[in-house]
Amino acid sequence: MKIPVLFLLFAALSFSIASAEERKPNVIVIMADDMGYGDLSCYGATAFETPYIDQLAAEGVRFTSGYCSASTCTPTRYSFLTGTYAFRKPNTGIAPPSSPSIIPAGTPTIASMLKDIGYNTAVIGKWHLGLGGEEGPDWNGDLKPGPLEFGFDHCFLLPTTNDRVPQVYVEDHRVLNLDPNDPLWVGKKKPSEDHPTGITHRETLKMDWTHGHNSTIHNGISRIGFYTGGHAARFRDEDLADKWVEKSVEWIEEKKEEPFFLFFASHDLHVPRIPHERFQGVTPLGYRADSIVQLDWCVGELMKAVDRLGLAEDTLFVFCSDNGPVMDDGYADEALEKLGDHKAAGPYTGGKYSVYEGGTRTPFITRWKGTIEPGVSDEIVSTIDLYGSIAAFTGGSIPEEAALDSFDVMGAFLGDAGAEGRANFVQQDNGKGGNYGFRSGDWKLQRHDSKKTRNLVVEKLLENTPVPEFQLFDLSKDPGEKNNVIQEYPEVAEELKAELETIIASGRSRQ
Repeated sequence: MKIPVLFLLFAALSFSIASAEERKPNVIVIMADDMGYGDLSCYGATAFETPYIDQLAAEGVRFTSGYCSASTCTPTRYSFLTGTYAFRKPNTGIAPPSSPSIIPAGTPTIASMLKDIGYNTAVIGKWHLGLGGEEGPDWNGDLKPGPLEFGFDHCFLLPTTNDRVPQVYVEDHRVLNLDPNDPLWVGKKKPSEDHPTGITHRETLKMDWTHGHNSTIHNGISRIGFYTGGHAARFRDEDLADKWVEKSVEWIEEKKEEPFFLFFASHDLHVPRIPHERFQGVTPLGYRADSIVQLDWCVGELMKAVDRLGLAEDTLFVFCSDNGPVMDDGYADEALEKLGDHKAAGPYTGGKYSVYEGGTRTPFITRWKGTIEPGVSDEIVSTIDLYGSIAAFTGGSIPEEAALDSFDVMGAFLGDAGAEGRANFVQQDNGKGGNYGFRSGDWKLQRHDSKKTRNLVVEKLLENTPVPEFQLFDLSKDPGEKNNVIQEYPEVAEELKAELETIIASGRSRQ
């Protein structure tokens, strides 16, 4: 029996349409490092421009109440991947150079959820969540558990953060280009009396330290911690951004036929701020702002790759930061001296290390061409909700005891009319002091168990400023958290105190 040609054409077209509709979106999460709310031209910066990130915002949703979950990097990254507030797990503060894996083996993550439903998954860039078992990483052997044990098919990493040793790449389970005849040693103590450090050989440094970053020297910059060996494996700081882009574009090209999830974990604009030579001096604000422009270029390269491969309408971009801004974070890079009128935290008080709004309210942008209607949203959203939201949207499953604080706010992420974000949100600092911010609607409660705060203003990193245990602010009238109104609204304060304590004590907020 002959089948009519028109029927075959119609069947083929129908299959093609159905396949296109069934394909789940690619997801690219781009996480900046130490970027404040006011650090982009689409969020008000005027001393320099960020055209590619501005384009993302113009073609997507720019959030005015987008948050990371902590005001330092390790706890935010933990919460983003696991969907659980980092304060629920001990030892999720800033990871030291040879930290064992902070994520327990077998923990479900956003990556494992997506992998289970057919996604290719990769993390490229800064990890800073520890590697290896209880004894820490075996730098000369297999580095696991690590990203591949938490749902990623591939990783190409800066294993810690670049002001901490060692300055090597990790690809999947191994240090890249490591010569077995020159083993890598990483330790907490000076390996020998004649080992060069930022203290003993300060005159050799190309960037001086201001506090704390004065141990082993590499590439003319002293770091936190000590290491020897691994010389063939060491990278040059100036080349990091180029390498992240190179490896990301290669991977996208390789996986373009199937849905993929890429976590592009930039190191810009974290210290030591040493952008590539072609970006040095492109702004009047010094290396910190130069690094922002370099990051903008990275975003542009990813956008161009997606466009070139015809994937723009199949790809959800999410741009965010791991915490708010800081100027002097250990190196004399003139970030403070050249700051001028630039307001890195925008209208907000605080920055990195604090539970003031500037510590966790950061740029947050979503773009999915053809699906997201461009606009600006005031809904409360957070990086911690990407797990729950993307799972609900793609049909992924979350075990009952996973993603304990991740909500489905995908409608808000997509800019759907009438879609709501979070009703409330817990902010934390690095976790050691037990300090919390709790936003509920326009109200913001601060709970300082330590009765002090770091970085009350961005320019004064090392000040430990005494503060009352509890403070209350009306963000609709006082976004800068200048006027503590706890005496005027005691009932509101007591209600928020009880809500916050319930969320902390209950062990979960997702029901």
